[in-house]
Amino acid sequence: MYRKEIEELTAWKVSNNRKPLIIKGARQVGKTWLIREFGKTAYEQVAYINFESSPVMRQVFDLDFDIQRILLAIRIETGIEVKAENTLIVFDEIQEAPKALTSLKYFAENAPEFHVIAAGSLLGILLSKGSSFPVGKVSFMELFPLPFSEFLTAIGQQALAKAIQEKDWPMLTLFREKLINFLKQYFFTGGMPEVVNTFIQTGDVVQVRLVQQNILNAYEQDFAKHAPAEIVPRIRMVWNGIPAQLAWENRKFIYGQLKQGARAATFEMALLWLQDCGLVYKVKQVSKPGMPLKAYEDGSAFKLFMLDTGLLGALSGLDASSLLDGNKLFEEFKGAITEQYALQQLKAQKKGEIYYYSPQNARMEIDFIIHSGKNVVPIEVKASENLHSKSLRTYCEKFQPEIAIRTSLSDYRQESWMVNVPLYAIEIAFNFH
Repeated sequence: MYRKEIEELTAWKVSNNRKPLIIKGARQVGKTWLIREFGKTAYEQVAYINFESSPVMRQVFDLDFDIQRILLAIRIETGIEVKAENTLIVFDEIQEAPKALTSLKYFAENAPEFHVIAAGSLLGILLSKGSSFPVGKVSFMELFPLPFSEFLTAIGQQALAKAIQEKDWPMLTLFREKLINFLKQYFFTGGMPEVVNTFIQTGDVVQVRLVQQNILNAYEQDFAKHAPAEIVPRIRMVWNGIPAQLAWENRKFIYGQLKQGARAATFEMALLWLQDCGLVYKVKQVSKPGMPLKAYEDGSAFKLFMLDTGLLGALSGLDASSLLDGNKLFEEFKGAITEQYALQQLKAQKKGEIYYYSPQNARMEIDFIIHSGKNVVPIEVKASENLHSKSLRTYCEKFQPEIAIRTSLSDYRQESWMVNVPLYAIEIAFNFH
């Protein structure tokens, strides 16, 4: 399996300003695999500590932050003598040892020659509590599920993945039907590494759904184990309500749909907890597509998506037979699964905040708004064969953007007022300047 983050890690290793690295990401997006794979290829040895399974190592950091004593403890625990020139130190599930997180400061200040990576599936929760390490002493990387091009690589379609990255539209048009077939597979499996691997090994959609259900069950267990008891029921209500929220015509999150009379304050902490875990993506509305977009955001109006299209399908009970039913999969619950897919591809590029545009007292809505270079780019997502783009055309007439994108199952084509980018290539939207 290929992840482009390996290249980011390689650049981190050789950087003159290297700091301890923290990798954030939801449970089972592949953080541990990524670190181990990088360690195998880039270092002679890896000193791996998992704080979830090693209570002894948690206690080591409760005493003090003497680096030599910590290195001695790592040697006793792993049997590896850590050497700065050839060893990667890995602190996994570091949210179980907050003081180990604090120790990264002392590695940065007192032993910068050592290569240290920390990761944790609930790390966002720990960071949100203000755990003590100073800003500027660590670097961050966020890991998301595999985007479609990496899924193609994983299933042996490296040439198609390369054609997408190189924007070889004539070649991609030739193999359109094949790409749409693979895209349907991706809509069902999503990009969670274990799910993708199960699909590769078995080709059995029943087994795929089983693994997805196990992941959803693990998330449910996290709710009960790690969240404050008083907000656990609300977390479950928000989480299980996402498919119904996305089935609304405009996808806007409505608290009253969770519970009659519900208000934002009731569910604010539950939403924040899910965000900090990386399980949901909150896409805020902007009232004006100006620069910077953040200056025009409206925090009270937003859409809420899951982290993965396959998990959304599993949570909503989407039947595997939809894979065989023409292109209806793309239109499931009013195209919500296609919009989820498009957002997932954009998020994986890690190019900044993603918004949607909807002016006050107007029916027009643009699904996503992003920064690409110096441009504010509107993106309209089309799940059906009906490509009438009234909202996008109205937007373009009003704001005259340099670039406007519609993404659909249709082939690439450039018109005077917009570019149609095939759904299978929407991840490269940030490359249009």
